Amino acid sequence: PEVINGRTRKATVVDLSPWVEYEFRVVASNSVGIGEPSRPSALLKTKAAVPVVAPTNVSGGGGSRSELVITWEPVPEDLQNGEGFGYIIMFRPLGSTTWTKAVVASVEASKYVYRNESVTPLSPFEVKVGVYNNEGEGTLSSVSIVYSGEDEPQIAPAGASALSISAAEVEVSWQPIAWNRHTGRVLGYEVRMP
Repeated sequence: PEVINGRTRKATVVDLSPWVEYEFRVVASNSVGIGEPSRPSALLKTKAAVPVVAPTNVSGGGGSRSELVITWEPVPEDLQNGEGFGYIIMFRPLGSTTWTKAVVASVEASKYVYRNESVTPLSPFEVKVGVYNNEGEGTLSSVSIVYSGEDEPQIAPAGASALSISAAEVEVSWQPIAWNRHTGRVLGYEVRMP
């Protein structure tokens, strides 16, 4: 803190955070040293302001067919800057010029799921998440690319063959399914006996 002239009886404290409770003490000093602090002032809350910190770790993906799942790290209470805090979610298909906007009026929220039958499986979306409170809309995050949910694989593995190894064992082999928007990410195979 800045040292104030001994004849001064008031000071303006700057660079405080909005919508935070503070208490203050005053100490006297001279060439010998610093004295005991005063008793604390009453708690005083600074005025609210538009939030300026955007959510971090905006990502998502997964979910079911026809869903776009968007996730983010919630903004801590001391950075919400006022009452009525919530999130603004904006997204659009990659290459589109029109943003879709949704509002999540929950301080604790960290996820939004957009459901629409027109969403193609594994489609890339540009996504950004912002903040607002009763004072207005604040900062938006930078754009992240998030993929919509995928559908079950639409094609079967090809080239299935079986080789007898012993009286109790058979080795089954097949050609892997190449990744594309119609097959999705193949996480595993299931071998069935008809």
